[in-house]
Amino acid sequence: MSDSAHPTNGTASAVEAETAGGATTDDTEQTTDDDVDDGERTDAAVTATATDDDARYTFDDVSVVMGTYNEEEAIGTVLADIDEVTDGKAEVVCVDGSSDRTPEIAREHGARVIEQEPQGYGVAVREAILTPDRPVVVTTDCDDTYPMEALPEFLAEINDGADVVSGDRLYHGAKAMPAFNRLGNHAFAAIASLLMSERVHDTTTGMRAYRREVVEEIGWTENTGLSAELLIRPLMRGYDVRERPIAYAERLGETKLDPIGGGAAIAKSIVTVCLEEQLRRF
Repeated sequence: MSDSAHPTNGTASAVEAETAGGATTDDTEQTTDDDVDDGERTDAAVTATATDDDARYTFDDVSVVMGTYNEEEAIGTVLADIDEVTDGKAEVVCVDGSSDRTPEIAREHGARVIEQEPQGYGVAVREAILTPDRPVVVTTDCDDTYPMEALPEFLAEINDGADVVSGDRLYHGAKAMPAFNRLGNHAFAAIASLLMSERVHDTTTGMRAYRREVVEEIGWTENTGLSAELLIRPLMRGYDVRERPIAYAERLGETKLDPIGGGAAIAKSIVTVCLEEQLRRF
């Protein structure tokens, strides 16, 4: 398969994408045969698409959001990259619980900073997602692991009709990721795929683009496992969810996630959310 978007629900068409080496290849779709039947769709997943010229979203319509916690080593680089890629047009929102200079650096780069007592990943990201009102919201992490140069491709997928575009870190191997974490992420994807009867490749990626109406309509409950929840619920409700391979770099600064405790919480969230979504179909 080429470096391309691979729809998870088998309904979307492929687009061209640049490979990690900069060469352009024709996309090959990776789809499944487990499409959600129209009669089984429990939510109205028929959303307005922005395929007409007068309805296409630009970076003026995009909010890039993140939770930040003691990331003074990386936050300036991440925000500078967003500014460069979007020509300063994308809104940036940081929900911050830091005790270092992270919020000061973010403000210096023009980000909107909302200070919050540390309550976990999901609480911060929830606030970050729901604060802005632009029609496209992109989540990312503030540790410089995600490629902000992929933002135009994510936006192109939204304009092509996607409801959710999810960065697949594992497609290229994610060699910069600690081996234990990489193994865990493969396991999370396998568990979710089994429980959903739908193939997914990276359930816990922090880089995704969403149409705002999707995140406002689905209802979400998880904290540590929020990233998985925000992939599973839209997918199981029949939204157009596409995974796009992305590069993954070594993080700047120290990780804040306990791989054992955090991993167990994520696994529990995946099982809980998948079962809830299965039950709501009855």
